[in-house]
Amino acid sequence: MANQYQLVTVLNPANGEEAVNALIETIKNKIESGAKIDALDNLGTKHLAYEIDDQRDGVYLKILYTAESEFPKEIERVLNITDGVLRFLTVRVGE
Repeated sequence: MANQYQLVTVLNPANGEEAVNALIETIKNKIESGAKIDALDNLGTKHLAYEIDDQRDGVYLKILYTAESEFPKEIERVLNITDGVLRFLTVRVGE
């Protein structure tokens, strides 16, 4: 049974806007390979509460998607090994 999930990622803006846009496209394509994206919002660059990998700012990306229950583990595995991703959090929406 498919569930709806919300993924929030913080991306490293240090490599420039083109690199961030390419990373967003890569994440989008990976999610679309196993899920249906309901909404994708680039929340822009925000000041972080604390430094992460010597970065004071991060680009926030919020993605709402529908997938089977095994898919979030896979996307989190990919995000964990992807350069340019500072942090991420997936939560199931509803209930």
